[in-house]
Amino acid sequence: MNVFLYGTAFGLLALSVFKDKNRTIMALKKSWRSFENILPQFLGVIVMVGILLSLFDSKAISSLIGASSGWIGVVIAVLAGAVTLIPGFVAFPMAAMLLENGAGYMQIGAFVSALMMVGVITIPVEIKYFGKRLTFARNLLAFLFSFVVALIIGLVV
Repeated sequence: MNVFLYGTAFGLLALSVFKDKNRTIMALKKSWRSFENILPQFLGVIVMVGILLSLFDSKAISSLIGASSGWIGVVIAVLAGAVTLIPGFVAFPMAAMLLENGAGYMQIGAFVSALMMVGVITIPVEIKYFGKRLTFARNLLAFLFSFVVALIIGLVV
């Protein structure tokens, strides 16, 4: 599958070069700059997760947010996700690492859901643009929805 995807990407890149070499070079330069901007955040979070995984063995992760931790683990995961500010492109690989080290699906679903939708750290900015009432309503609904996500995953998996 990877060979197919890489082959397709390089084939389309060759087609783009053939069609308009200057625009392709400009697009490659822009994509490289985007990559350079994303890389420090991505590496920082990967290092942070690596340190956390070295501090907490799979037993500790399982006891905190493993499948056997039940709804207490879901609450821990939602609270951790709500106060963490991590971009989505980093959250999903981190969730996969946590799953591989003993976290439960329900707990990771709740964590990622809260991580993407609840913005405790961004509340001051949201209040500035949307007002207190809308900000708190949105964050409360997102917080509660994270539990709904966990419930649905618990029923499906």
